[in-house]
Amino acid sequence: MISTSEAFSILENLKYSKRIVEIHLLESLNYVLAETVFSPINMPPFRQATMDGFAISLHDSLHYEIVGEVKAGDFLDTKLKPGQGVKIFTGAAIPLLAQAVIQIEKVFVSDLNIYLDEIIKPETNVRQLGAQIGKDAVALPKDSYLNPAAIGFLTALGMTKVKVYQKPTIGIVVTGNELVTAGENLPYGKVYESNAIMLQTALHNANFNVISKYQADDNFENTKKTLEKAINQNDIVLVSGGISVGDYDFVGKALERLNVEILFYKVNQKPGKPLLVGKQDDKIIFALPGNPGASLTCFYVYVLPMLQKLSGINYNYGSTLKKNLAHDFTVDNLRSQFLKASIVVDEVTILSHQDSGMLNSFALAKALVYVSEGKYQLLKGDKVSVYLI
Repeated sequence: MISTSEAFSILENLKYSKRIVEIHLLESLNYVLAETVFSPINMPPFRQATMDGFAISLHDSLHYEIVGEVKAGDFLDTKLKPGQGVKIFTGAAIPLLAQAVIQIEKVFVSDLNIYLDEIIKPETNVRQLGAQIGKDAVALPKDSYLNPAAIGFLTALGMTKVKVYQKPTIGIVVTGNELVTAGENLPYGKVYESNAIMLQTALHNANFNVISKYQADDNFENTKKTLEKAINQNDIVLVSGGISVGDYDFVGKALERLNVEILFYKVNQKPGKPLLVGKQDDKIIFALPGNPGASLTCFYVYVLPMLQKLSGINYNYGSTLKKNLAHDFTVDNLRSQFLKASIVVDEVTILSHQDSGMLNSFALAKALVYVSEGKYQLLKGDKVSVYLI
């Protein structure tokens, strides 16, 4: 059995490869750029009015003659003389010889003439060519996260495709003859299978959507065959249950028979002690505890960071936030603990019902509070290590 810090170190230093694919911008939400993107154009690609008003060719008088109109999307190639102007709208291209835009609220209009209250300075209300970004300048650096604003920005530059880190495909293997699908009759001695749905939704919530599900019976050959299929078809395999030392827990033996390199088995933590992590070529296998609370804890602490790393997101194992504890708490455990907690502003409250088989408190949790093993007292206001979930 190893410590949590040893488990983190093994996974942090694990060698893995990131694949690069080119996808359409409309499909790129929540992906990470695999290359630096340079702007193919100036943005804006012309001098632009920043508000509705009149684009004018400056002279010494406060009186201007209006000789035309420019709407957004139009271009007026008339060469304005000093003292002339055009009515213009926000976003429209400013005629070449106009030096400023006077907003409509600051002029008196009479037929085709306008009168200003005061002399206007050159470049007032003018957005210059390339003011947002110049041609060939860096639009977004490599490893940028593609959120809606980033996608909108690249689309405004005329781009339609980007190269990103491909997200891993994920297989979920469910073990246990005692499991029944929700909605069916529940015979005595059986329980409804919830771990696969729980893990699927956690993956979807973290923007991982290429997921396959597999069911393994509680016998060695079927477990081995199911695991082999899942490993061959996916980059990451999550196994739910079957990893303890019971007579019908065949996952560990099956992985060994499949020549999976066992990176570690059992971590000195609660919940989630019987966690196994293995590797076969570029495939990574996480055999999670069968208890739902333990399974979800291991997902957030160990699985999700690896998925993020494979997807190009910079994340270090064991990285936590520091929050104030909202109450006193006594620690008395031989194992490190990940405790379900709620958060209000910057204070965390450790919830009741911490049993690894219970999900009711997890449903209310916003974080996991990490406390190291030992016997000691945490006081209200103490800083504690927090994983947001």
